[in-house]
Amino acid sequence: MPIKVRFFIFPGIQMLDLAGPLAAFEIAQRHHGACSYELETVSLMGGPILCSNGLQLDSQRLSNDYCDSLIVIGSDEMASVCECTRTLDALRYAAERTNRIVSVCTGAFLLASTGLLSGVKVTTHWRFAELFRQQYPEVQLEPDRIFLKDGNVWSSAGITSGIDLALALIEEDFGESVARSVAQDLVVYLRRPGGQSQYSELLQVQARSERMSLVLSYARAHLGEDLSVDVLAEVACLSPRQFARVFREETGQTPAKAVELLRVRDAQVRIEAHTSQSLEEIALKTGFLDMERMRRSFLRLLGRPPQTVRREAKERMRRSR
Repeated sequence: MPIKVRFFIFPGIQMLDLAGPLAAFEIAQRHHGACSYELETVSLMGGPILCSNGLQLDSQRLSNDYCDSLIVIGSDEMASVCECTRTLDALRYAAERTNRIVSVCTGAFLLASTGLLSGVKVTTHWRFAELFRQQYPEVQLEPDRIFLKDGNVWSSAGITSGIDLALALIEEDFGESVARSVAQDLVVYLRRPGGQSQYSELLQVQARSERMSLVLSYARAHLGEDLSVDVLAEVACLSPRQFARVFREETGQTPAKAVELLRVRDAQVRIEAHTSQSLEEIALKTGFLDMERMRRSFLRLLGRPPQTVRREAKERMRRSR
């Protein structure tokens, strides 16, 4: 029997929420022996569906027959679809005939609106986590997870994490070897390290002006050196007080916080890529000076110490051989 995977879409969906997981299943099916997937995009009434980027997708009408996975795609604008009684009734009915109920990104809002997630642990995009908590206090939100499984309910964080979730579903269906091969084709982790807060915070270290962008470039190139406010202000040709104010206005971070984020990211990459290099050496080269400072920063920003990051990297390398 084919494994039926349906992607539920509606006007305004984020195309990457759909395209990422769909590509993972398609690659698994075409190249790696997962030959029994039957993939279908469905909507409430069927027909063309307009995505948020203006492109139009075809869809079949959501039917009442059994499927293995019903994957609800997300959007930046969920209010109207979450208030559509016909959509909610149709999803409740379909869920009774579905083995796995899945959400990508803010698709969790739509599933929560049906009442199907009451008491269930889920995740969603970090940017919408607080809104989700306010609207659905009966759902157990874990906002730092990349993806999450609780019983037959699967959920993923923001946009590209739908690929992480799809790989986990493929692994459950056809084993780790197939899932790893798909991940290699997509050039992504089979199991991405860290939580989504790590990525959201690192992505926030960006500047609007050329002057502050130059400061960030300097910092990235000199992480093992003194990156105090006085040094960075000199790079920006501003007084320390003026620099600190402008930097925070542009990046949303203090200079010290931004430097810490950059150092943690660089240290993490070094730990995962150079497992023979000692943690003490990495701490020195990335500007932490000693292991204890690096450990505290890792715990604060990644939620786990450098030793755990190294152990996870070694385990991934072992499995890939």
